[in-house]
Amino acid sequence: MNISLTGKVALVTGGSKGIGAAAALSLSEARAKVAICSRNADEVKKTAEAIEAKTGHRVLAITADVTSQAEVDQMVQEIISSLGGIDILINNAGHVGEIGAFEDIPTEIYSSLYELNVVSMVRLVKAVLPGMKAKKWGRIINLSSENGLQPDPDMTPYNLTKAAIINFSKGLSMSLGAHNILVNTVSPAFIYTPLVADMLKGIAAGNNSSPEDALQKFLHDKRPNIVLKRAGRVEEVGAAIAFLASEQASFITGTNLRVDGGSVGSI
Repeated sequence: MNISLTGKVALVTGGSKGIGAAAALSLSEARAKVAICSRNADEVKKTAEAIEAKTGHRVLAITADVTSQAEVDQMVQEIISSLGGIDILINNAGHVGEIGAFEDIPTEIYSSLYELNVVSMVRLVKAVLPGMKAKKWGRIINLSSENGLQPDPDMTPYNLTKAAIINFSKGLSMSLGAHNILVNTVSPAFIYTPLVADMLKGIAAGNNSSPEDALQKFLHDKRPNIVLKRAGRVEEVGAAIAFLASEQASFITGTNLRVDGGSVGSI
């Protein structure tokens, strides 16, 4: 199957590293015109240059905070001016938040994480919808997590936001289908991102073990439900996102695609 996104413009939020960078690379490989944003100017510029070097296609790097309405509006206008519009929105920006026992996590963490992980998606969707409706074509792909369906007891703020994203995507798909705008969720499980790599290095240093040993112990102790018995790769999530953005997925909307190695136990 040859995925082609020639002529389409994609925006990937949180696109400077990890799953966001992998999604941007997959979309660029499919010949989409890609814009990526991050709050870190140096990181987003380096990632854009790295993707351009691999694919030969221009990638627009934008420094923006998706929790700011003014910065979102400015970013969308810059993409429209530079690339001609936004056909594909990948809502990937977010954070894990505070981890620990429920009673130890301050209440304000919930509202701040909800603002970043959920309200920012609402903000971005509202910004791109007029252009998608005018073209009668659009793809909105929101990144959730296995935690949205299979909560971790030490990650209650994160669980809450990721469940909300799945619900938001489903409801949005029902209202936008008539405009040929498809809305789906991608829910990764334990993916080997730079953040995970740093976490494992810290665990390894504390236990005087290797990062590989730390990874295997983490899988055994914390992610025993992953039937493939390994961490996922960012490229595997990026490929799923590119597929959902393509015409090959033109009859898929309102779906939560789990890229989880079989981790979620429900059907």
